[in-house]
Amino acid sequence: MGGHEIEQLIRLLGRLPGFGPRSARRIALFLLRDPQARLVPLARALERAGDAVKTCSTCGNLDTVDPCHICTDPLRDPGVVCVVETVGDLWALERAGVHRGVYQVLGGTLSPLAGIGPEDLNIGPLLERLEQGSVREVILALGATVEGATTMHWLMDKLAFYEGVTVSRVAQGMPVGGALDVLDDGTLAAALGARRPA
Repeated sequence: MGGHEIEQLIRLLGRLPGFGPRSARRIALFLLRDPQARLVPLARALERAGDAVKTCSTCGNLDTVDPCHICTDPLRDPGVVCVVETVGDLWALERAGVHRGVYQVLGGTLSPLAGIGPEDLNIGPLLERLEQGSVREVILALGATVEGATTMHWLMDKLAFYEGVTVSRVAQGMPVGGALDVLDDGTLAAALGARRPA
């Protein structure tokens, strides 16, 4: 089928989410049919992104600056923090344009079976903001899974210590077992807009 370089390209593509061996071969073939126009620009863009992208120390977003553009945007409300599981969830909410506050990306949910405990979640920066007294509302926008519900209850216990902070959670439109980053914009808007006290 091809040399070592082609096999390595197919193997690396096959590791991407949603790609199996067949998809990886199809993409590799597409790229290699015109490498100067397809493969080389992609490789350069990947290298530039790898060099430039940072994790925001405030919220956990991926951006080219730290703090990220969302955290430093003067038009956003830093008093309303939306807690999400992944950067993909944050991007989905941004794409839908339904949240004008800031975010906290946990980097996962509590899952004893997967070995993810409280110490593995990126909660420290949120607690620091709460300690400073700059937060009025925390919106829990976690997926409607068992792990999401467990994490939400754990967070509610943590947040109960902070007086004057409203804790709410996304409402209608969240299917059981659903992840935020696969929902359409209208469903996200409905879920965030109809949030209710947690």
